[in-house]
Amino acid sequence: MERIPHFINGARISDADRFGPVFNPATGAQDKEVALASAARVEEAIAAAQAALPGWRATSLAKRTNIFFRVRELLTQRKSELAAILTSEHGKVLSDAEGEISRGLENIEFATGLSHMLKGERSEQVSSGVDVHSVRQPVGVVACITPFNFPAMVPLWMIGSALACGNTVLLKPSEKDPSSAVFIAEVFAEAGLPPGVLNVVHGDKEAVDVLLEHPGVKAVSFVGSTPIAQSIYKRAADHGKRVQALGGAKNHMVVLPDADLDMAADAAVSAAYGSAGERCMAVSVLVAVGNIADDLVKAISTRMADLKIGPGTDPASQMGPLITKEHRDRVASYVAGAEEEGATVVVDGRKHEFDSDGFFIGVSLVDHVKPGMKVYDDEIFGPVLSVVRADSYSDAVKLVNDNEFGNGVAIFTRDGGAARQFEFDVEAGMVGVNVPIPVPVGTFSFGGWKNSLFGDTHMYGPDSIRFYTRGKVVTTRWPDPSTSVIDLGFPQVD
Repeated sequence: MERIPHFINGARISDADRFGPVFNPATGAQDKEVALASAARVEEAIAAAQAALPGWRATSLAKRTNIFFRVRELLTQRKSELAAILTSEHGKVLSDAEGEISRGLENIEFATGLSHMLKGERSEQVSSGVDVHSVRQPVGVVACITPFNFPAMVPLWMIGSALACGNTVLLKPSEKDPSSAVFIAEVFAEAGLPPGVLNVVHGDKEAVDVLLEHPGVKAVSFVGSTPIAQSIYKRAADHGKRVQALGGAKNHMVVLPDADLDMAADAAVSAAYGSAGERCMAVSVLVAVGNIADDLVKAISTRMADLKIGPGTDPASQMGPLITKEHRDRVASYVAGAEEEGATVVVDGRKHEFDSDGFFIGVSLVDHVKPGMKVYDDEIFGPVLSVVRADSYSDAVKLVNDNEFGNGVAIFTRDGGAARQFEFDVEAGMVGVNVPIPVPVGTFSFGGWKNSLFGDTHMYGPDSIRFYTRGKVVTTRWPDPSTSVIDLGFPQVD
């Protein structure tokens, strides 16, 4: 059985006291195992990152930039190879896997502009003979803890900017689909990144506890569920670390009566069921405003009948399996619970039969959903779309703003005034206008509001530069020694 190693100080390390199973979700079979790090192993990786920090920080911006250009070239050349790894461990279809890599590469491209991003400011003659300038310097060793649903893209979100800013990194990927993290680390090494600058440690709570508490780790980036994000934020902050922790979501797509219903139905199906709904930006609630709900539900259910669900390696498949059997069963329980709570199950994905032992489930559409139902309140993270009927625009906005999450939201309308007002009114970090999944391009930053984000900065883009660096202001004076005097008063400008 293939054993997935750690990658520490430029070398693969496979030995461990404990191992975790890695399944192929399309077959349900375990075909790999991953080494789970002990506390000592994590401390070894931290020591490697600490030792590499002075040299990497001193590496010129020009040399760092060349490494990122080389990484982009190598990942582009080997995209199909990495996509196959993603599909074999996560289950998503190959086209989706390649799309994930492409979005991750946007952040590597952003990092190639580090010479511009790390520029400081300067003012001369702020006082007689006194100049002031500012610089941004790395925070130190950074821990990046990433989720199973985007095992290539989210690591690239974090490590691109963290490394560009001169930090060294410990990447702790999900133990459910860990191979892509090692693949990416080895690509960076091939591109010329020195040993110890980027390390990969696999593990569970034992490994994470060390990362959150070790004094050598200065910052933590995390993406996952809200309860875990909240816990990580508090624990890491209590140990004096800078933290950005992205949590869960319940993304709403508001459809106004004037919208193109065919376009809205296409968007709803794509956004709800793509990647089997296992993405924090998936649309899980469709808010039908006015009298359009019946027509919209009919249009969506018609399209659902044509979806092809199967192994991610099959070119005909549009949606693959869920990540684990336990998660599949949990998703199914929400559909059952919705019916018991009084909602209408229009399309029941539990009834879809598959000729496989994989972790497959069909797509579900649930109508007449209301707040207070578990299918509405909880983040399901699966191919279940709930329909809530709202009488007015104001009711729809209130529904969105009353929700505990504020990750992404979308509105579909032909009315520019309504769309502009929605941008102003809605409480969410990312907004789409006739765009169902408003994930920003790499030159902007990604992140939500409310219980979707714990910390002060969003991820990748300009916010990542602020997160992975510390500001320093330098005041200089080169006076004639003969003018020097003792002055115990507060410094004054003149």
